[in-house]
Amino acid sequence: MLPDHKAGPVPGASGISTPQTIGFLLLDNFTLISLASVIEPLRMANQLAGRELYRWYTLTHDGAPVRASDGLQVTPDVSITVPLSLDWVVVCGGVAPQHSVTREHAHWLQAQSRQLRRLGAICTGSWALAKAGLLDHYEASIHWECLASMQEAFPNVTLTTRLFSIDRDRFTASGGTAPMDMMLNLIAHDHGHELSAGISEMFICERVRNEQDHQRVPLKHVLGTTQPKLLEIVALMESNLEEPIELDTLARYVNVSRRQLERLFQRYLHCSPSRYYLKLRLVRARQLLKQTSLSIIEVASVCGFVSTPHFSKCYREYFGVPPRGERSGSNVWYGRNASAATALQQGKIVAVEPASTEPMSSAMMSLVYAQGEPTFASVPLTR
Repeated sequence: MLPDHKAGPVPGASGISTPQTIGFLLLDNFTLISLASVIEPLRMANQLAGRELYRWYTLTHDGAPVRASDGLQVTPDVSITVPLSLDWVVVCGGVAPQHSVTREHAHWLQAQSRQLRRLGAICTGSWALAKAGLLDHYEASIHWECLASMQEAFPNVTLTTRLFSIDRDRFTASGGTAPMDMMLNLIAHDHGHELSAGISEMFICERVRNEQDHQRVPLKHVLGTTQPKLLEIVALMESNLEEPIELDTLARYVNVSRRQLERLFQRYLHCSPSRYYLKLRLVRARQLLKQTSLSIIEVASVCGFVSTPHFSKCYREYFGVPPRGERSGSNVWYGRNASAATALQQGKIVAVEPASTEPMSSAMMSLVYAQGEPTFASVPLTR
């Protein structure tokens, strides 16, 4: 569910009968894995629903093929000069967005915003939205490699280390597979959790991450430096969560005094080493609570807490919720409960012909191919 404090108008939300149309703007050197992660859930949503819930087009500035960061060349459906009736626009970025975003891109994105279209970005595509002035005073996610440079370039954007952010009519995701998590959350909001769960089953995705999950940002990028002693100390901490090392011992391992150790953490991390060590253990505990079936007592033990009450107290103080509450609120799984035969009787593919000025949707073509799959129309829509 989208957070209430960010909720806004959602074109194509639950109950809409026509497909939502999405334009994917491909920048030079975009990352192919991020593009696949954002499109494949849409394809599978259509397949499992047995009808076209989403259609999409790939676009480039001039309609010419564009190369992904791995060297593969992708031929887009159309150029950005072709008029399309879009509900969403998603910018697909990758390597060096500072050099791949052009003035024409920015002007086109501004025009899309004026037409009240939802704007999104994946990997480093947030840079393009920010350059067009479309992320000012919005919360946004971007791949951790660009966090520092983007914050400096666009101080009016509220950047976060979260895997993805949904803020009113803007949705942004970091790279890799994070766009899949974002899209599964959006699909669940539009068409119900059962469909989202069915898609994650098809992709062997054990857990759909939400907006509260963060990227694991390498420490040197958090610090903006490669201070060797501090990196060495933190590496020792991360390797010894079950049996925490005393601070005096840590200091001896890296040949600094206890006082120097304290100064390093205050200067670069703005906290005491003991506080930072506790944070590492609690973050690890949260991962275990959300992703494993370990009992709370076992989680406390493997994260270096000598008693469950002490663990619960520290956890509540840091995350604002007790471990038991964290466990009960995560990993909600919605299984499929209708046969494919029943679902097929409930809905048929209705080929929605595009306007004469629009090309045939590749979503419709893939949906036709999917009719022979045993999962076709296997999830009845409840919204």
